[in-house]
Amino acid sequence: MGLRKPPLRETHASQGASFTEFGGWDMPVEFDSIRTEHAAVRESAGLFDVSHMGEIEVSGPDAGPLLNRLTTNDVDELEPGDTQYSCITDEDGIILDDTMVFRLPDDGDSRYLFIPNAGHDAEMYTRWVEYRDEWDLDATVRNTTEEWAMFALQGPDAQDLAAEATEGATRDIPRFEATFLDVAGVRSFASRTGYTGEDGFEFLCPWGDAETVWEAFDCQPCGLGSRDTLRMEMGFLLAGQDFDPEEEPRTPYEAGVGWTVDLDTEFVGRDALEAVEREGIDERFRGVQLQERGVPRHGYEVVDADGDHLGHLTSGTMSPTLGEPIGLGYLSDEEAPPGTRVRVVVRGEPKQANVVTPPFIDK
Repeated sequence: MGLRKPPLRETHASQGASFTEFGGWDMPVEFDSIRTEHAAVRESAGLFDVSHMGEIEVSGPDAGPLLNRLTTNDVDELEPGDTQYSCITDEDGIILDDTMVFRLPDDGDSRYLFIPNAGHDAEMYTRWVEYRDEWDLDATVRNTTEEWAMFALQGPDAQDLAAEATEGATRDIPRFEATFLDVAGVRSFASRTGYTGEDGFEFLCPWGDAETVWEAFDCQPCGLGSRDTLRMEMGFLLAGQDFDPEEEPRTPYEAGVGWTVDLDTEFVGRDALEAVEREGIDERFRGVQLQERGVPRHGYEVVDADGDHLGHLTSGTMSPTLGEPIGLGYLSDEEAPPGTRVRVVVRGEPKQANVVTPPFIDK
């Protein structure tokens, strides 16, 4: 089966973008250079095509209860227009995916939208439908991934650029809230959220109107390469790399997002996570900052001064903002707390590094 393509795939190609496979999608990895795009987001603004992200709509009388049983956070806390970060776990409390859950602005119905990561939309649609039927809940579930384009406008200038394209409508959106509005005349869904550590917005618009909305923002186009370096500087998780139910099975507590777990709700995996909270964890998601030349990468081992194993990295890069090598991964909670001097084994050579609690930059 061929790769799925975002609606503006050919538009991006005409702008000189290079592409990569990600989550089964053919996505732009960079337009100019990762460093240029990264700097634009940190210093002014950048625009990302993130149409590879999934969209699942859930509506009906039992939409809230269904979401509450399948995500770790408390959906009942959401008012219309509110947004919530959450995890989706299996019966053992292992993260299957992380997601944003939106309570759609009130139109008389209980309607929600949640965003699975790239390539997970079909899996999550099936999961929601199967559990809905098993529990005999009255809810409609729709996979609308290929009905919506999704763009992320991020950076210090994002607020002004968004206001220009929406006749000021975005200025009334607080962080982690969302609403329907017009972008260059196209009815869209806008949330003040992002994955870069900067202020900004994510816009959903109809697939066929993608080009109109994309062209409404006059700033640096950005690919997945800079999105990755930006999120690493903040210590944000990447599904399929920093956690994966098969290759890197982790609970929210190990992954550093235990705050998304509300044990007062009855979700799949709740009992297992209650036991984890009670008994503690052996490894925790941490950051490392190298003090020597070298770039930490996925899979590199972390050891102590004697060469004894302390953990491993799941992500790493040369931070464009700091000009220093940084990494993320799972380290012994007892033996490698923040401030510990460790060694990252880079191509067989131990490199000195300090353990830190992300983010690596002050935001």
